Amino acid sequence: MTALQIIFYILSSFAVFSALMVVASSNPVRGALFLVLTFFCMAGIWLLLHAEFLALILMLVYVGAVMTLFLFVVMMLSVSRLSLKEGFVRFLPINVLIVLLIVGLAIMVLSPERFGLLQMPIPMDKGVDYSNTMSLGMQLYTEYAYPFEIAAVLLLTAIIAAITLTHGDRKKHKSQKISAQIAVRAKDRVRLVKMNSEPKLKPNNSAGQ
Repeated sequence: MTALQIIFYILSSFAVFSALMVVASSNPVRGALFLVLTFFCMAGIWLLLHAEFLALILMLVYVGAVMTLFLFVVMMLSVSRLSLKEGFVRFLPINVLIVLLIVGLAIMVLSPERFGLLQMPIPMDKGVDYSNTMSLGMQLYTEYAYPFEIAAVLLLTAIIAAITLTHGDRKKHKSQKISAQIAVRAKDRVRLVKMNSEPKLKPNNSAGQ
């Protein structure tokens, strides 16, 4: 067994363990931190596969930006553990069906006819002039152009849905009225009130006597 294989097995073991802990962790913050560990391990595996561009994008975009936002949102929401456990029994049948579906898809994809060293051999060492970014772009915008566009449309739909859900209830939404702020007058903002000053109280000499 070579050193690269040992590194691969170590990274893959940590990736599988942290991915399971993302789902099994009762604390949302710990789950997000385990997801960060999963991203680190997958970035290392992609480096072993000579996919340096994907590894750097995973580290910079997901770990550096997306997961930071996840942690901020999770900590600001402060979801109680009791509310997380309330719907476990109610949604258990649906969760079991989803797990069975994912396992079936994994068995289909990881079958020896579709997945193995014959279909996906170990990447060979590339030359000095090889560009991982150019190779990824050629594959993405030629052979996988339609799936790429479909994924972009799905992401755009998710963004529009999130904005609609956030700003859907206009009754509770507070926003600035720029026209009212520009048309405001000084006398409407500041009011001067004239009143007599209070007389000074004389010291009570009888209290000292």
